[in-house]
Amino acid sequence: MKKIHHLSHIDLDGYSCQLVMRHTPHDMTFYNANYGAEVKDKLELILENIDKSVEKESTILISDLNLSVEEAKWIDREVNKRNDNGKKIDLLLLDHHGSGEDCATRFAWYYLDTQRCATKIVYDYAKEHFDLQEPKWMQKYVDIVNAVDLWKQNEQENFEYGKVFMRLINEAKELNRVMFAKEDNEYKLTLLENGVAFIGQENGHIALDENIYFLKKNFFKKDHNDTIDNLSTEYIVELLGRHRNEMTIYYKGYKGFLSYGVGNTSIIGNGFLTKYPDYDFIVDVSYRGTMSLRADNQVSVAQISKEWCGGGGHPNAAGGRIQGFKEQYRYDKVKQQIEALINHKESVAGKLDYKEEAH
Repeated sequence: MKKIHHLSHIDLDGYSCQLVMRHTPHDMTFYNANYGAEVKDKLELILENIDKSVEKESTILISDLNLSVEEAKWIDREVNKRNDNGKKIDLLLLDHHGSGEDCATRFAWYYLDTQRCATKIVYDYAKEHFDLQEPKWMQKYVDIVNAVDLWKQNEQENFEYGKVFMRLINEAKELNRVMFAKEDNEYKLTLLENGVAFIGQENGHIALDENIYFLKKNFFKKDHNDTIDNLSTEYIVELLGRHRNEMTIYYKGYKGFLSYGVGNTSIIGNGFLTKYPDYDFIVDVSYRGTMSLRADNQVSVAQISKEWCGGGGHPNAAGGRIQGFKEQYRYDKVKQQIEALINHKESVAGKLDYKEEAH
């Protein structure tokens, strides 16, 4: 059994590559990225995880993402460096974007085929090399993804199914994929795997379309029924609690929780503070650096917001914008930025206090 770190795109084709690989007997860890800086960020995370692992043998699989020449040179160099130091890392990229042609001619591990979608490439490769344990629906599903990803409207049945599966993924936005990468990936793969039950039914694409809401709701439902907003909020608050040790921050002795891009702070933030009363405040930072803070009469978040970024609001609900905030694709880097801000503000406040005492 191999340890495989699988990085894929964030659209239907990208997640479907991982759905295929989930049906192999190997130890899979899934990562997802959009194009741009996020690709290298996630590859750095994979390398960090490999460096920390006791396992010497592993595979880095990249699908439905083409690398620039510079990115390909970098990952090739990093893998070779580790292999020279005793690791055994196999590197494999399976893609169909013609823009990767330059890389494909330079690197043996870069496989390019513009005639098949990435899911079909991974599916065919997995059958030959990864001991794919194929369920009966998989070949039909792969043909569906291939039809819609390559926009083959002449394959009408597959194309219609594909459009609905595409919407299923595009609208699965309840979980934040930066903060909760593992859970968000599981959510989307579960939606796809449950959605294949409609394949083969009469007007199955219509039935799938009509059941998207219930597929999503059933993922969040546990021991009781409620609205999808309430169920997903409960799920997110539970996730926040589960991750609270690594997401706790402190400011002037007050205990806070830092989230990133979660949104809906009034409901989720207050829900978290009610469930975990040992926290004095919660702050959610958006991708653009705007902050939304909530408290429950333990501290004035209006004052915190003012001190951090010149923001303001009410004692229990405030906001502001962090100047110079850099969007991140990993939570640990977000936390580093915010803690650097906090340390700077506390340092400045300490110097001011010292000067006041001196006078």
